[in-house]
Amino acid sequence: MPDDPTPVRGEWRAEDVRRLPLTVDLVTAASILDLGITKSRQLARAGQFPVPVIRHGAHYKVPTASLLRILDLAS
Repeated sequence: MPDDPTPVRGEWRAEDVRRLPLTVDLVTAASILDLGITKSRQLARAGQFPVPVIRHGAHYKVPTASLLRILDLAS
């Protein structure tokens, strides 16, 4: 994997998302979906984040496969 910097909010490309590990943190998922982190945390706590989240203590993990599906990049 090249040492490319992490894309900024709203500038993720399909190949960037496909190179991610199996799960990402909520901040990364929010950036991919072009959402603010405060709103993302509110949505995750309310069970309304656009894709499933896995709560691990005070942290959230988001399956990359779910992000690929919602972005219509799964194949």
